[in-house]
Formats: sequence, structure tokens, C-alpha cells
Amino acid sequence: MITYPAIEKSQIRTHYNLATLFYWLLWGRHIHHGYWKADESNAVAQQQLIEQMAAAALLEEGQRVLDVGCGMGGSAIHLARTKNCRVTGITLSPFQRRWAEWSARWHNVSHKVDFHCQDAEQAEFPAEEFDLVWSIECTEHLFDKPAFFQKAAQWVKPGGHIAVCAWLAGDTSDEPKRQLALDVCRGMLCPSLGTKEEYAFWIQSAGFQMMTNYNWTFNVIRTWEICKRRAERTGVRYLAKLLDKDLVDFLNHFQTMIDAFNTGAMRYGCLVAQRAMEA
Repeated sequence: MITYPAIEKSQIRTHYNLATLFYWLLWGRHIHHGYWKADESNAVAQQQLIEQMAAAALLEEGQRVLDVGCGMGGSAIHLARTKNCRVTGITLSPFQRRWAEWSARWHNVSHKVDFHCQDAEQAEFPAEEFDLVWSIECTEHLFDKPAFFQKAAQWVKPGGHIAVCAWLAGDTSDEPKRQLALDVCRGMLCPSLGTKEEYAFWIQSAGFQMMTNYNWTFNVIRTWEICKRRAERTGVRYLAKLLDKDLVDFLNHFQTMIDAFNTGAMRYGCLVAQRAMEA
């Protein structure tokens, strides 16, 4: 595991309060990566990532879903509209929660989704409340990943699933690659990056049985190439400089993300596991 202990939770909250508008301007209503099969638009690629993950998680019509790190509500709203799911979303950012609520009203799914401003590591839900715990690119920001999976296991019904898309530490056996991963942690406010093996171990230790452990790195890397070009074209760094130094650092690390994925210092993984059925 790559660790960067200098990150504080207050930095992460501030980042998403300030950066959400930048995400929307540079990328769209989904904060997460796109998944490319060919030459689709970025909007199509973003929806494809949701659909690929839903298929991997064996998501069924009308299921109850917890979206951990729901951002602007894009995935929750998509699942409510296309799968008739009832979705609860949690985000660390009060600004994102308000945005998600507005977006749900705009898409006429307020009756199917609800959003809360909660720390995923402190959240409490009734036991066996959800068919699926779903998280796209949130666990990078968690400080105690094994403890989170232990809690998540309590929220999932027997036979239910957990599905996680995450930035993973890759080959960090040589110093340049390790430094790239550390630079990503600093610029993207990640206290740590686990390997795919560590994630699988944490999930299994929580009582799940692993089903799939995909490497989607080269399906998603175009995300950062597009964002980097758009950031350079629009000059958003000038606005970022007026708001927050961490936001400037975030924009300056787009190339670092590209380099980390291209060299194998990082990977993009999708992991799905099932909670055992009770006897």
C-alpha cells in the first residue's frame, strides 16, 4: 500500500466543495472516469462505466442501493432512471449533496433517491438494508479502508453485493513508480492507495466472496487526457488560483495521473464480491 499521511479529511471536504463546479465544467455531471470501448463521446463513456459496473455487480431491477461517495448524484440518478432502483447516496461535501438533490428533482427521480452529507467512515445504516453497496472512486479518500469494508458488510443483505471502482497502487517496486503514486496521493488528496490484492483481502476479510477483479486501466485513461486538454484550453487554473492552492495542485497533477496509469505505477480496478447467503 502507498500511504501519504499528510492528507487531512478537512482538505478532502474543502476540495469537493470547491472543485465540483470544475468537474462539471471540465467533465460533466458524472465525476468518475469514462469507460471506452471505441471512440465514444465522454458522456457516453461515463454512462458505460456505470453500466459495466452494474452488470458486473449483477444489479437487478428495483434493488436497494447505497452509493458511497455519490458526488453530484450522477450514478444514483442513472440507476434510478434506468433500473428503477431506490438509491441512498452519501457524500462528504454539503455542496455536492445540494447539487445532487437539485439534479434528482430536475430528472424527476426525487422519489427514488435520497442524498445525505455523511462521512463514509462514520456513517451508520440498519443491518442488511441494501442489496448493493456501490462506490466509484471514493475509497481512495478513506483513511481506514479495512474498517470501511467491515461496516459495509453489515449493511448488505445476505446474497447481496459490494461493487467498488478504485484507483489502485500498481507496481511500486521501483522508486520512480512509487514516487509517481505518492505524487498522485498528494495532488489528488488520497491518504493511501491499496493494491488490487489488498482490496481483495480487505473485502474477503469482511465476509464477502470475491466474484470479479477487473483491470480497466486502459479503458479509462482517456479521461485524464481529455480533462488535461480542456484545462489547458479554458484557463481554469487562473480561477483555481483565486480559490484554493490544493485546487491548483489538483489541476497540475492531471499529467501525473496519465503517467502513473501508463507506467503501471497505478491501475484502475473494478472489484465485485457477494455476501454469503445465510443457512
